[in-house]
Amino acid sequence: MQLAGTDIRLLRVFDAVVRHRGFAAAQAELNVSASTISAQISALEDRLGVTLCRRGRAGFRLTQRGEQVHRAIERLLAAMDGFVSETAALRDTLAGTLRIGVVDSVVTDPNFRLYEALAALEKRSSAIRFEIAQTSPQELQTRVLDGVLHLGIGSFPHKVAGLRYTPLYEERNTLYCARGHRLWSVPDADLTPEFVASLKTVGRSYWREDHWNNRDFRNSTAMAQGLEQQLIMILTGAFIGYLPDHVAKRWCDHGRLRRILPEHFVYRCPFDAITRDATEVAPLAKALLSELEALYPTPLAASGRGAEESGSAEDKHRVLSN
Repeated sequence: MQLAGTDIRLLRVFDAVVRHRGFAAAQAELNVSASTISAQISALEDRLGVTLCRRGRAGFRLTQRGEQVHRAIERLLAAMDGFVSETAALRDTLAGTLRIGVVDSVVTDPNFRLYEALAALEKRSSAIRFEIAQTSPQELQTRVLDGVLHLGIGSFPHKVAGLRYTPLYEERNTLYCARGHRLWSVPDADLTPEFVASLKTVGRSYWREDHWNNRDFRNSTAMAQGLEQQLIMILTGAFIGYLPDHVAKRWCDHGRLRRILPEHFVYRCPFDAITRDATEVAPLAKALLSELEALYPTPLAASGRGAEESGSAEDKHRVLSN
């Protein structure tokens, strides 16, 4: 199949439909009617000779081949954007689309300074189009490795070959319960780690079972896809769970959450900026990374780096063990 300009247009339409999870939601971005979008998707299916999606009363759903085609489209569009930025770099100009990914619930962390790096980059060039997405740590690694994203920021306890990890800062997580929970009025002095670990807990699905967030508790009867979902379950008063202290702060200030045995139930997540290996880093990603490195001139000390992998001194003091 030789791609023509009309084919590229159809591929972009399909990409928008997938990102918005349906024809109706993609209308605003594409500025055409749902019937026109449907006709364009049909034209693309005819061009490729495969069925890309199911649509109807049951809603929009990608076929298996549609998922494969979309992944290929993401790589193609990323390569086209990369061409723009790389040719601009030949003229010592920053231009093109910069695609960044972050994990959820980071903006309340005072150590999270991505917005400052983006502001500095915007001042350097007005020819940059910024796109920012939020997803799980594992998906961030996959998308950066595939070239769909230029740079990701998150905590990655399990490193992937082919990626460069630049240390930024650490995020402290401790155990919380909500008002209405059976522990709410019980002083820490009357609690033991063993008893607390026996209570119903909500974990995070993107961490493996051996991650600090999930490993201590034998009664994990709820699992959340992200921090906000985990917070919702904790606020029910039925579950305890780990949260970053910066996320829990305002709820603690309003008397809705309290920390439980913070000297025992604590772990630190080292946050990294990830890009492809040095030889494959796009010019815009290099520029953003340089701005981040300027904001974090003395990143994680060697003694604190890798708490997820080796455990910090504080974590090793934990009473609970396997």
